[in-house]
Amino acid sequence: MDAFLCRLAPDELWELFLRVVPPAPTRPQGGGRRRVDDRVILAAIVYVATTGCAWRQLPPVFGASWQTVHRRFGEWSAARVWAKLYRILLDELGARGELDWSRCAIDSVSVRAAKGELTGPNPVDRGKKGSKIHLITERTGLPLAVAISAANVHDSLALEPLVRSIPPVRSRRGPRRRRPAKLHGDKGYDYSHLRTFLRSRGIIPRIARRGIESSQRLGRHRWVVERTVSWLAGCRRLHRRYERRADHFASFVAIAAALICYRRLTK
Repeated sequence: MDAFLCRLAPDELWELFLRVVPPAPTRPQGGGRRRVDDRVILAAIVYVATTGCAWRQLPPVFGASWQTVHRRFGEWSAARVWAKLYRILLDELGARGELDWSRCAIDSVSVRAAKGELTGPNPVDRGKKGSKIHLITERTGLPLAVAISAANVHDSLALEPLVRSIPPVRSRRGPRRRRPAKLHGDKGYDYSHLRTFLRSRGIIPRIARRGIESSQRLGRHRWVVERTVSWLAGCRRLHRRYERRADHFASFVAIAAALICYRRLTK
């Protein structure tokens, strides 16, 4: 591989990717064209995710047609390869003691979308169609869990499934961990049943109260998740949703989260 492709799919990322990618299908001898190398396809998909270009605009440097790259992306999305890669990166970070579970924060960001699954009128964007990305970050901003929904889904509805989806992550010492000590959120999560849910899981809720507390009071802890939202925006494919299929859009969100974790791992 040339230097350009190696920057998109470096050795460390490729070694982790090999642990989750399904084996290539066997072909009969002498039949069909030679299969494009998985590492080249991985580099092309990372290029699409980070630059935001359309599949048809893939440069010829990858040596694969956009149809081949898109088809492999769909196959790997169906096999949950991106979610598995993200999970492995969290495990690697946890094993190195890079995850701080003392405080976590939850938030969401809306993106415009065309037609497709899990889209809806965005109440803060003049009712234009959109989707939401929900995320929970640990104290330093690494995403512990991500999810998507329609733009008209209230943030409070995402808290419970998002907290439940935090995977059991390896620790430097002791058992795996999946519950933060505290969870910070803005007034959109100010509901008694959510506080009860968090306490039932041993998590201290630190949620701004409507009409009592200012959201700015929690800003010294919640700004971290807002910074992570800007990190996600580093994957330009998330600036606007073009995927009609929800699982394909969720794959790009998982790729963005995995790249954030990978950069911390190799820092």
